[in-house]
Amino acid sequence: MIQTHRPNLISIVGPTAVGKTALAVSLAQKLETVIISADSRQFYREMKLGTAKPSTDEMSKAKHYFIDTLSINESYNAGQYERDALQLLDELFLKQKNILLVGGSGLYCKAIWQGMDDMPGIDSSFRQELNHQFETEGIGNLQQELKDRDPAYFDVVDQANPMRLIRALEIIRSSGNTYSHYRKQEESVQDRPFNCINIGLELDRSLLFERIDRRMDQMIDRGLFEEATKLYPQRHLNALQTVGYQEIHGYLDQAYDKEEAIRLLKRNSRRYAKRQMTWFKKDPSITWFTNNNQHVLLAEVQNFLAEKL
Repeated sequence: MIQTHRPNLISIVGPTAVGKTALAVSLAQKLETVIISADSRQFYREMKLGTAKPSTDEMSKAKHYFIDTLSINESYNAGQYERDALQLLDELFLKQKNILLVGGSGLYCKAIWQGMDDMPGIDSSFRQELNHQFETEGIGNLQQELKDRDPAYFDVVDQANPMRLIRALEIIRSSGNTYSHYRKQEESVQDRPFNCINIGLELDRSLLFERIDRRMDQMIDRGLFEEATKLYPQRHLNALQTVGYQEIHGYLDQAYDKEEAIRLLKRNSRRYAKRQMTWFKKDPSITWFTNNNQHVLLAEVQNFLAEKL
């Protein structure tokens, strides 16, 4: 239920390459408002090409927050983002009736919509044990253990991110419960002093995958391999444990050739998009629109919002 006396946070979510940024910029201009990024990879200044940040032109058309705000050397998580973003929203809502939240990081969107789950405290020995296991055995055993012990979370987690796997497994090993058990606790949902209007974008899978492959080719042409090579000495950092960098770092480790690295970049980006859709499709608060034509999409979303605002 939309409460008219409260301001509105309009979220635009969906998989990578579906067209979230283009729609958000157009809406921001129509509503004369600003955009808050909920893409956890776009926070980092050093990661220019592999994170599909808004272009210079898009940034000039609408004020963006949480873009290039951190260094990859800084530790940051969804809990910190929740605190920082809510504080920013309090300030922005003093001047704005409507604000846009845009991104594909489901956990960060949930942090703003509902609040973070109340996870149990963990003995540091569990994390040390899992870190050692990852260093000595690789990521495969972590993936298999999480798949066996918490298949529901395994289906939505970034399976190529060892830090996410380790975080879930340390809770599973120490508590005896699944990570999903804590993520689904109803009492963790927080009431917000603003309305949440959640819009999801989707596209026919074959068209989306074509977009992903084409955008990856463009990133490579613009210098993604060169950027990843500069960051290679810092490849152990959590921020770089992500699609777009891991594959190139594997190539630099001489695990495979450049052609295989490009194949993996595209394949893993498509897999990431599928996991994003799995996450968001489970949320009944999201109203979905198909992005077959940007002008038609904008009109449909505007009509939808006209009934809500």
